[in-house]
Amino acid sequence: MTSQAEFESIYSEYKSLVFNVCLHYVLNREDAQDLAQEVFVKIYHHLGQYDSETAYLKTWIYRIAINQSLDFLKAKKRKKRFGFITSLFHPESNELAHDVAKVSHPGVPLEEQESMEELLQIIYALPEKQKTAIILAKIEDRPQKEVAEIMHTSVKAVESLLQRAKQTIEKKLKGSEGF
Repeated sequence: MTSQAEFESIYSEYKSLVFNVCLHYVLNREDAQDLAQEVFVKIYHHLGQYDSETAYLKTWIYRIAINQSLDFLKAKKRKKRFGFITSLFHPESNELAHDVAKVSHPGVPLEEQESMEELLQIIYALPEKQKTAIILAKIEDRPQKEVAEIMHTSVKAVESLLQRAKQTIEKKLKGSEGF
């Protein structure tokens, strides 16, 4: 069983990392805070199962935060799809029920939010593995070796994911020019 002091030490050391990873996925401060809390509940309950021989603690925590974020996004997408099927409009206002996500990221200056929104929406729409590679390598600034460990893959696979993601992003950004 995990001691309270051990968990508090882990929480102190990794709370910012977990929050930032979640925020990069969900692009909303409140959702990221909720997700971070869920991540630490999982860490607390599964810390006894952590094996330092198979992964560094930081890598294990990254995996939990990423998986929790991806699960959240999948659930949100399913809910959105169901909501779309049942009703396209809010019954009380006749306004669209599902707007495009707005950036609510504290690190983005107000004047840059529109172009950042466009870029993040493109990243947000990438396949899960490409999105995870981009977030870890480019936004979280993690070395490719660490990204490979977190993603349970090779450095070559990470390089390939990053290259494909970069090509997709460039293509979509070029396609949106001229509006």
